[in-house]
This record gives sequence, structure tokens and C-alpha cells, in this order.
Amino acid sequence: MNKVAIVGAGITDCRGRWVEATYWDLFQRAARRTLEDAQVTTAEVDSVVYGIYNDIFEHQAIPESALTGHLGMVNKPGTRVTSGGATGFYAMRTAIMEVASGVSDTVLCIGGEKATDCYDPQSKSATPMVIDTIAKSWDPFFEYPLGATASDSYMQMCMGYNDAYPDDIGDSLVRAKIIEMLCRQGNKNPFGQRRDETVTVEQVLASRFIIAPFLRLLETCMYTEGAAGVLFANEKKAREISERTGVPPIWVKGMGAANESYQTGRGGSYKPLTSIVSDRVAAERAYAMAGVRPSDIQLIELHDAFVAQFMITMGEMGFVPLGQTRRLVDDGIMADIRELGDDRPPPKGQLLINPSGGLIFGGHFVGGSNMFSMWSARREMLRRHLPLALIHGTGAINAVFGGALVIELEDGGVR
Repeated sequence: MNKVAIVGAGITDCRGRWVEATYWDLFQRAARRTLEDAQVTTAEVDSVVYGIYNDIFEHQAIPESALTGHLGMVNKPGTRVTSGGATGFYAMRTAIMEVASGVSDTVLCIGGEKATDCYDPQSKSATPMVIDTIAKSWDPFFEYPLGATASDSYMQMCMGYNDAYPDDIGDSLVRAKIIEMLCRQGNKNPFGQRRDETVTVEQVLASRFIIAPFLRLLETCMYTEGAAGVLFANEKKAREISERTGVPPIWVKGMGAANESYQTGRGGSYKPLTSIVSDRVAAERAYAMAGVRPSDIQLIELHDAFVAQFMITMGEMGFVPLGQTRRLVDDGIMADIRELGDDRPPPKGQLLINPSGGLIFGGHFVGGSNMFSMWSARREMLRRHLPLALIHGTGAINAVFGGALVIELEDGGVR
């Protein structure tokens, strides 16, 4: 199997609504920035993998078809991936496998979304259509007609976890402190959707409940429009590009994925509501492939659709014990960006989690959110000389799709 490196990455601004840009334009911008970052031309790209969550947001069936010409990829193979919230992760997994297999030397992986490019005349907003589109992921015969939503999906799982582990994620103050820290990190992200906001613990606790007692308005991710790209290359091409740019390659060291059953219940054929098994299995597989342990990793870009799920996932991936995920705050495990500045690594025993602001403050353009996470992890590794990072993706009803990537900075970025 060929070694695979990340040699370039680029993103657009994350916005609640891109009025002046179509999804074609957003993909063009992200592709251009990614290739410019690697100092690579379109002629040097062998293949493209597109991450697009669904066709309804784009108002076009097979929306990737038009992107071929817009991105200058005529007569090159293109593969579209869609896996719910984990679309970005699975798109990158597809691109990595294509390079690792030797089929392609360089693969551009690009994802994006125009999630709010729709309108509901009754409410005079995009929200009802966005909610309805995501709700179509549910069982169409029984659950969708009952009014199921993405929030319901995650919160019934959080309630199940709370039944098994009381006095953990149910503490509103702990969750509010995590939100305040994520906000400060999002302020450092020049492309973040909420980079100009200040959200305090008091504001979180005062915000209204969406689903009590685990989800307040300020504890959830935002609808986002934007795009992100990552360029993957084999070892020969990666070293050539590294010499060209002066930027060391970042190697894909381990990769793991797991999909749980959609149906909830007890037993091996069902999805338990007390845990996110897919996150645990995916992380364990990534660690085994990379030959590392959770304690070796200090930088994490975690898919945080909701802060309660953020806490459970940190436990499932082995960074804190399940049932004691509040230790992220209580024991000071989650590093404070104010103490690190822009270029210092976290001290031993602490973790830098979601320096991008995560999905909650950075943005969640579903088809490319995990590529956005990869862009951020690469940026922080180069700035802080961090040797290892983990990128996580999750998605679908009850977070049944899980993915983890362990990446390694060559020689710690020292040249």
C-alpha cells in the first residue's frame, strides 16, 4: 500500500448564507485555494472525489456533474460520496484509498454545501426546508411523518447515555464552559462563521432549550454554506510538492470507520442508545493502524454537532473515561486557547480540541465539514509543531456512521 500525504488544503468563508455565490462558485473557490496552497495545477490532479450531502440543497440531481467543467477536471474521473454528516470523512477516505491503491498519484477531495439556499414563504426563512430535508434521512414510513429532526436523533442517544452514566453530560454548567472555550477558539479562525461572536457561560445557560435537558440553543451547530478542499498525494509526488512549497508533508498514519445499525435496540444487530459504538470502533481501528494510543495525540478536530455528543465522543475515543467526560473541564484536560496563543503546543496532559471552533462556531457545511476539520488540523500542526492529530467524523441518524483519521507531521515540521 502506498504512503499517502496531505499536501494542500483550502477553504472558503463559512457563512449562514452566501447570497452572491452558487455552490458551483464555492467549489471553484475552495479548489483554487487548495491547489494554490500546494502550488499545483489542475493538470497535475489525477482524480476528484466530491463530498455533497444531498441533492435537495443544491436543487439539482447529480450536482457533481456540472462541477467537472467548472473545476477544470474535464476527462478526469470523479466520484461523488454522500454519507450524511460523515460525508466529508468518507469522501477523504475514498480519496486516500485511491492514492494508497496506486490508482492515482494525486486526488483532490472537495466538499461543500448550499444548505440555506432555499426559502419557506410561511416562515419567511430557510429553516423549515432545511429541517425537513435533513428529516428525510429518517425512516419515511413511521419516523419522518411524526416530525423527527436531527436534534431528536442525537438527543435520544444523549438521554440513553445519561441513563447509563448519570451526573456527566447532564451538567449544564460543564457544557456551557465547553461552549465558551469553543467560542474563543472560533474567534481565532479567519474563515469561521461565528468568528466575531462572544458567547459566555451565562449566555449559554440563559438560552432557551431546544430539547431539555441536554440541548440549548447555544449548544448546537449552525447551518452553513461553504466549501473546503484537501489534496492527497503519494510519497513521490508529496516530496516533489514539499520541495516546491517548502511545507513538510503530513502523512495519513491511521484510518478507521464503522457503521452501526440504523434500528435501535439491544443485541448485536441493533444500535444501542447508551453509546456511540461507531466512534469507538473507528478510533480503535485508526489507532491500531497508526500504532498509537490516545495519549500520544494532543490535537483533535472533533465533529461536534452538539456539545453533549462532543463529550460522549471524547469518551468513546478514549481521551477521557466514559461516564467521566466532564473531566474535560473539571480536570482542565481541554486546553484554553488564551494560554496557548497562536503557536504553542498544549502542555502535557492537555488536549487542544477543535481549534477551528468546531462545527458549532467554525461552521457545518455538511458535505465538507470534515475537510474543514482537516484544513484546521493541518494549520495547527504546522504552526505549533504538533506531531500527531486526529480528525473525527460522524453522521446519520443517532450518529451511526463514525470515522477517524490519525495524521502525522513529518519530523515535527522542523527543517
